[in-house]
Amino acid sequence: MKVALLGLLQSGKSTILASLTGKAVPAAGAATINEAIVGVPDDRFDWLAPYCKPKKTTYATIDCLDLPGFNFTDDHGRAAARRLIGQIRTVDLLVLVVRAFDDPTVPPYRNSIDPARDLAELQTELQLADLELVATRIERLEKQVHKPTKTQARDKAELALQKKLQEAIESEKPISSAIETEAEHRIIKSLGFLTLRPVVVAINVSEDRLDEKFDFADRIDSSAPVITICAKLEHELAQLDAESRTEFMADLGITESAASKFVTSCYSALGLISFLTIGSDELRAWPISKGTVALDAAGKVHSDIKRGFIRAETFSFEDLKEHGDEKALKAAGKTRLEGKDYVVQDGDIINFRFNV
Repeated sequence: MKVALLGLLQSGKSTILASLTGKAVPAAGAATINEAIVGVPDDRFDWLAPYCKPKKTTYATIDCLDLPGFNFTDDHGRAAARRLIGQIRTVDLLVLVVRAFDDPTVPPYRNSIDPARDLAELQTELQLADLELVATRIERLEKQVHKPTKTQARDKAELALQKKLQEAIESEKPISSAIETEAEHRIIKSLGFLTLRPVVVAINVSEDRLDEKFDFADRIDSSAPVITICAKLEHELAQLDAESRTEFMADLGITESAASKFVTSCYSALGLISFLTIGSDELRAWPISKGTVALDAAGKVHSDIKRGFIRAETFSFEDLKEHGDEKALKAAGKTRLEGKDYVVQDGDIINFRFNV
């Protein structure tokens, strides 16, 4: 799963990504897209690792792309931003990073700090990029629909749909409001409309504004996570060893880093959960979409396991923690043998039985 971090100039996207990886912040003005694989924190590992003493632990991960800061104040900057936006139409989630920190050494975008304005500008530019894609598609389809081809009926259906999408965007309505059926969604799925992607908003604040509340109710859906993060502080924490980090966080009254909350919020917004496999060789979290059945979860581990699937021996992490070990768990009747259509739950610990 890929996540793209988007923001205006000097919003702090790169510092956020550096705080997740522990690496140095790229030089200001870098024009390339930075990419990093980021582990998803999982508190269950804190209990499971001492329990099964694995040789290896493997967390779930997400792939993060950090785009250069956008500058829509002139034609050159707008053209550069559009080229970058065109490169991320295959991502699964957009993180819109807006600045709410004061720093005299970092000039603010448009000479003032206004997170609500910056969020609105980002959203508008994404809508315009999608409108440009729609207009191009309409122009192409209007030439195609008059030709007697095998796809003529489909082309006519898509043309009608694209015109509905155009009307929605020009009326400043979400594209989703114009899509009425699953069949229509399938028609446009491959085009990668950015305004159909789930969104997380990250507000990069000064350390003294960590407790401040920001209201973007008029700009984003209520289901979209809004994360307040001090990127500078999180990057400093990432440079410390585990013991020093714990002490520093305790001094600041922080129980969980905002960087961890940020990653878990992205994971959830992607519609992902984790099932676990445990053993002396490896403790591992496997990312799957909510609603995934046991047969498909088995395929995440190995295609042979899916092909030869018999049953999924399953129990929950919470039940294991409560009873202490698997022997006590079985005695309490908390282990189950599930079939291929069982819907896997977050925190399920599974041992797949299979025969190839």
